[in-house]
Amino acid sequence: MSSPGQSGGMTRGDGLSEAYLAVGSSFSDFLEQVGHHPMRTVSGTTSTSTVPHGTTIVALVCADGVVMAGDRRATMGNVIAQRDIEKVFQADEHSVIGIAGAAGLAIELVRLFCVELEHYEKIEGTPLSLDGKANRLSSMLRNNLGLAMQGLAVVPMLAGFDLDHGRGRIFSYDITGGRYEERDHHAVGSGASYARGSLKKLFFTGMSVEAAAMAAIEALYDAADDDSATGGPDMYRRIYPVVGTVDIHGVQMWEEDRVAQLVEQVVGARRSAPDGPRAALPPATSGGGE
Repeated sequence: MSSPGQSGGMTRGDGLSEAYLAVGSSFSDFLEQVGHHPMRTVSGTTSTSTVPHGTTIVALVCADGVVMAGDRRATMGNVIAQRDIEKVFQADEHSVIGIAGAAGLAIELVRLFCVELEHYEKIEGTPLSLDGKANRLSSMLRNNLGLAMQGLAVVPMLAGFDLDHGRGRIFSYDITGGRYEERDHHAVGSGASYARGSLKKLFFTGMSVEAAAMAAIEALYDAADDDSATGGPDMYRRIYPVVGTVDIHGVQMWEEDRVAQLVEQVVGARRSAPDGPRAALPPATSGGGE
């Protein structure tokens, strides 16, 4: 026997509405159907200078999986809106997500994405594959296109351990929901170009987790050195980058003390070499014949 539900039409005896069951394994589709989706186009114009924005996120593939790190600064125009915002989150047991762009919407997107993954696993009885997660995030971004065109863009980055292929993978996105798999390393946010340049010099195949985390912190330091919207480590307030790693055993969000040890090494080395470590060059070979 059915009874009227508060939203989504009729409700079954087990308390689940017909709308909830009609859309299958997508919680985001359910919210859209019942008219409660949090990421909808707003009426009127939006001044992006009054909206906090977050930057910068970097990720690297390492021998055991993948490492993602993000700085802690959010800006509002030329003002620092927050010094200790978190931009790297655990999405599920084997993936992490980092955010750049309009901070409030980005955090809402992360929350919805986490529920989406949990909802799918409960309905289907098995977790989404990493490719499936990347595709779901792409679809959610596409639904946000109206807000993005009004200046409220969200640019996430997804990284995780692919249990089917036994390796770490990184996915980047554009505001239209375009999905791109990145090779070895990537960065998003206003300081991304500087961070990518740093990662190109520091990355090498088969890096350990510690080495990849150190390279990520170096890249964020370089980004903060040239991009005013990216925050460097604040030694006095003990505000350090957020670091998350993923391997076959799952996600590990690093404790502050563990990150602090690497940050202190980076800052200490920068006192004698402000521009950071140099990439090792191969030995020069003489050209031409005798």
